[in-house]
Amino acid sequence: MTVFWPPQSWIGRRGEFEALVTDADTAIAMGSGDVTVLATPRLIAWLERATVLAVDSQMAPECTSVGVLVEVAHRRPTPVGAQVTTWATVTNVDAGRITFGVGADHVVPSGERIEEIGRGTIVRAVVERASFGN
Repeated sequence: MTVFWPPQSWIGRRGEFEALVTDADTAIAMGSGDVTVLATPRLIAWLERATVLAVDSQMAPECTSVGVLVEVAHRRPTPVGAQVTTWATVTNVDAGRITFGVGADHVVPSGERIEEIGRGTIVRAVVERASFGN
């Protein structure tokens, strides 16, 4: 069994993920609502992607991280065609848990930037890949 504890020096590490909102990303398409704007579940998935990009490349090869807690406020609607940027910054490392401050902004096709369409916290746990049968 490998024990990998992320170092305190990871505090401040940042990951970003960008995506264009399509019809497949809407609340209607995902079944989470009845409007044609970015679905909250898709926003959360993109925020989690940013957390992965922040730290997973630095882990021991036999380890990965998995989401264990998500607290996100989806504050503003995002239309189809907008470019969303999600980010995650490591705010705490406690043994095998990594806490991230996360957020998202978008730019609509007209060029207007809307900040903080979402904000929150995501916690990931470091686990061995073998524990999943991989």
